Amino acid sequence: MEQQEQQDHFMEMALQDYKEGIGYFTQKMPKIAKTYNAFTEACFAKGKLSQKEKQMIALGISVFAQDEYCMIYHTKGCLDQGCTEDEIHEVIGVTAAFGGGAAMSQGVTLVQDAISEFSDTNQQIQ
Repeated sequence: MEQQEQQDHFMEMALQDYKEGIGYFTQKMPKIAKTYNAFTEACFAKGKLSQKEKQMIALGISVFAQDEYCMIYHTKGCLDQGCTEDEIHEVIGVTAAFGGGAAMSQGVTLVQDAISEFSDTNQQIQ
């Protein structure tokens, strides 16, 4: 149980670190932050692709790029948009087809831990 608590703490801290970092950057570079935020909001808005599909794409790219913060963020985004664990696993499989063992190892560890953490959180909220 202690290991699970440490992992939960890591996920929470990673999201908190990102929020603090983006907040600091926004204070220092408000014009760039505002423009970047508007751009990403437009990119993730529903269009020909659903927001769910866009989160799944972002997760695959995050895994391929080995970006741990984005893996956590977009795993949560996938779950928030209604992705099932099986859909996320399929994203990991496709990503591993391009990214090999490095992508697979992140998918079966960090992404799986994030699924567990955020699925528990979502169930508690409902």
